Amino acid sequence: LPSTFPEQVIEEAKKYGDKIDSKDIPNRVDCRGHVIFTIDGEDAKDLDDAVRVIKLDNGNYRLDVHIADVSEYVKPDSLLDKEAYLRGTSIYMLGRVIPMLPRELSNGICSLNEGQDRYTLSVSMEIDNKGKIISSEVYKGIINVTRRMSYKDVQAILDNSNEEIVTKYKDYIADFKLMEELAKILKEKRITKGYLNLDIPESKIILDQDGYAIDVCKYETTFANEIIEQFMLSANEAIAEKFYWLKAPFIYRVHEEPDIEKVNELNKLLFNFGYKIHVKEGKIYPAEFSKILKEVEGKPEEKIVSNMILRTLKVAVYDSENKGHFGIASKYYCHFTSPIRRYPDLFIHRIISKYLKYDYTMSEKQVEFYNKVAENDAKQSSDREKIATQVERDSIDIKKAEYMSKKIGEQYEGIISGVTQFGVFVELENTVEGLIRFENLGDEYYEYDADHKILIGERTKETFKIGDKINIEVIDAN
Repeated sequence: LPSTFPEQVIEEAKKYGDKIDSKDIPNRVDCRGHVIFTIDGEDAKDLDDAVRVIKLDNGNYRLDVHIADVSEYVKPDSLLDKEAYLRGTSIYMLGRVIPMLPRELSNGICSLNEGQDRYTLSVSMEIDNKGKIISSEVYKGIINVTRRMSYKDVQAILDNSNEEIVTKYKDYIADFKLMEELAKILKEKRITKGYLNLDIPESKIILDQDGYAIDVCKYETTFANEIIEQFMLSANEAIAEKFYWLKAPFIYRVHEEPDIEKVNELNKLLFNFGYKIHVKEGKIYPAEFSKILKEVEGKPEEKIVSNMILRTLKVAVYDSENKGHFGIASKYYCHFTSPIRRYPDLFIHRIISKYLKYDYTMSEKQVEFYNKVAENDAKQSSDREKIATQVERDSIDIKKAEYMSKKIGEQYEGIISGVTQFGVFVELENTVEGLIRFENLGDEYYEYDADHKILIGERTKETFKIGDKINIEVIDAN
């Protein structure tokens, strides 16, 4: 992993300073008079999206999504660009980041910091009260963020659960309530279409000052996270659809439908819980999965079923060809909203900037050239993302093992998350997963029913199946 930047790349980043070059202001839509917010985690440093919602006279909503105009600073074939292409993505590991762009840019001139003039690539959407995007407009903008908000504070405002915070932001309460209202409409519409609301809690690892794991728990998210999630999905869909119909060279975020064999395997497991994915004339629809996710909501098996569905789905990748996004139940989808930390977003920003500059025209020769670039960048970005995902998972696993190595001899209640011919996997409430081998399941001989993924005791007929609660003792951590 490229953990440090070459000196020349940092020098190139530094030359932009921390103030925008005002020469380009006349060519942009000036949104500095608008009330605009960034909403992120408390410790986020690279703020690449800002939002605004207003109610229009006709009763519709106007949603503005402003994204840092990274393409203004990272030019094709520059040293910054070559380095960003090699990295493909930022990698997030336990309290540290290996960024795609040097901090001088990602936390500086590209970051939409409160009270600072910043250049953006923006999309404004008119959305009706059913969540349908009536129209959208893409433009180069300039903004000045009114307030930098955290998910925690926004949630406290929505819940009215912290008097101090509610008082501090009293002028903006109506703005956040309107955002909540629109996000609920958007989410409802997506779920109706078959959007897979896979609510699988991520692990949160607490480290001490020396970097040792002292706690492992679920990473709690709130509806404030959901607001930004829904707004970014809408922006990504609007951009992908617009540029698909323009036949522009593009990079889509593609998630193909799962293989029938995998769905049949999943049905064997779901059988234990009384659920089934119906396959209609050899075709699988997202709504089938969505229906089951709705049914298991709040039940003990919710997490297990969500995980099983996740394992059945294909991995989303980048592609220069639009093949739709199964998990979002969307015909057109791309990644446009995070150019500070993802290379495909940066490529899309460049394409959009070209189309805006030349009044939505591009010569055949240019289209051909950028189609090749899109193909190449999509492959590189998918490869780098795979590595980043693996690294992020491994770093969490290492820390979980480190934490549990201090818990040997302790007992916990868990839920069986997998059954194999060599033992059962058990997941604890704190997201840690472990294996109980057959030899540690007592002096009974268990037969493995591969069709239903169940263990059946020869003498006692005792069974172990996915979703069962079980008490465990930690005997080793590796």
